[in-house]
This record gives sequence, C-alpha cells and structure tokens, in this order.
Amino acid sequence: MGALLGLVLGLGLLLVWSSTWPPQVVTGTSGRRRTPRLRPLLVSAGLRDVGVGAFLTVCAVSATACATVVLLASRTPPVALVFGLMGGYLPVALVRGRAERRLRELAEVWPEAVDNLASAVRAGLSLPEALGGLAERGPEPLRPAFRDFAVDYQAGGRFSDALDRLKERLADPVGDRVVESLRVAREVGGGDLGRLLRTLSGYLRDDARTRAELQSRQSWTVNGARLAVAAPWLVLLMLCFQPEVIQRYATPAGVVVLGTGAALCAVAYRLMVRIGRLPSERRILA
Repeated sequence: MGALLGLVLGLGLLLVWSSTWPPQVVTGTSGRRRTPRLRPLLVSAGLRDVGVGAFLTVCAVSATACATVVLLASRTPPVALVFGLMGGYLPVALVRGRAERRLRELAEVWPEAVDNLASAVRAGLSLPEALGGLAERGPEPLRPAFRDFAVDYQAGGRFSDALDRLKERLADPVGDRVVESLRVAREVGGGDLGRLLRTLSGYLRDDARTRAELQSRQSWTVNGARLAVAAPWLVLLMLCFQPEVIQRYATPAGVVVLGTGAALCAVAYRLMVRIGRLPSERRILA
C-alpha cells in the first residue's frame, strides 16, 4: 500500500513539475512546427487558454484522487492502481466529448452564418464588414470569434492575417472551408460572391443534415460499447465494500486477471468505437 501511494504521489509531482517546462517545439523534415497532441484537442474543445501542462496536472490530480479513494475503500493496491489510471484518463474523455459537442454545434449554425453573410453582401457591405457584422447578427456560438476578427481587422487592416487568426480561434473543419472560400472570393474578386455564399450555405446545410442522421443511427453502437466496458468495472467497484472478496485481487493471480481484463476492455472499446465511428473531417490548411 505504501509503495502504491508513493508511486502515485511521485507521478503527480512529476507531472506538476513538467508543467513548468518551456513548451517543446519539434521541427519535422518539412520545417513546420509540431505542437503536442493534446493542444489541438484543447483548442477544439474551446479551451485555448488552458495549457498542456496544466491539463496534465488535472489528470494527475484526478488519478491520485481516484486511486486514494479506492485504496481506502478496498485496501487492495492493484485495484486502486487500475481505477487511478481510469481517473487519469477521465479529464481527457471529458475534453474529447466537449470537443465533439462543440464541433456538432458549430456545424449546425454555420449555414445560418453564411446566409447572414450573403444578405449583408447583397445589401452592399464589403466582405470584411459583413464578417464583422456577424459579431452582432450571427449565431451566438460564433459571435466571440467574429468579434475578435473585427478587432484584428480594424487594428491591422490585413484581411488575410485576420482570417488566419479567425481559423485558429474557431479550430473547426467547417469553419476552415468557409474561411478558405471567402479568401479565394476576396482574392479573385468578381460579382459572384453572393451566389458562392448561397451555394456554400446549401452545401453546408445538406452536409450537416446527412451527418446528423448518420450519427443518430450509429450512436447505439458507441453507447453499447461504453456500457459493455463500464459494466465489469462497476461490479468491481461495488466489490470494494466486500473485503473478503476484493482481497483476492491482491494475489498474483488477481493481478493477472485485472491486467488482462483491463487490456481486453481497452482493445474491445477502441475496436467498437472505430467500427461505429464516422469519418472525421480534416482541417484545411491548418
């Protein structure tokens, strides 16, 4: 028991210490800067101000808390270690779920935003003015990003740079398509901007409707996979209140059973999610 607590405490201190390190930038063969994998996930979830080090600290605290609570209840270090690992992954799962909900929400409101742009352009406004107007007339989830766009454009007057920063704030594949379409329309010019926006609005609306139908049909697969994986661990958690039963998992055979069960659950869950997952949209020129 003491060894487990020392291991969990050391892991937590290591993650807290790592949060003070300067951000590591890796340069690939193409010369582009690579960011940590967690960074795009935090940005997609709307948590741009949360650093990777701080997020890892939250994961360490969650793992330590879960392991400590289960250890006090079961007096079985292997069981506490397994639930500690689950607790460490819990913040990642919550952020990933938040990112998915945010992307679905943005995909639903983008057609309305493009319709507003088309109406503003038809009324005689320039494209930068129409984009800035979405800060007041656009859909509520998009207003903060376009409000910042208006400030950037007024401060620098460079439309392309303001669009780049808008893409970074949105961190949305649908937003990337809209922004790049507007960039091309701005650079090429011509009087077809209104028709382009109406066509883009119709395409986005059809795409969102189709994806929503597919997601509703495959949601039972994902929910079934989650239930199947969670069920044995909920039973194990309830067994923590039966000392004569839970102590059997402190033996070498019990450790093998726990490790094998955890590995099988992880592989089965990832396989089920991959089978039932829709193809994810990739960001454009991000």
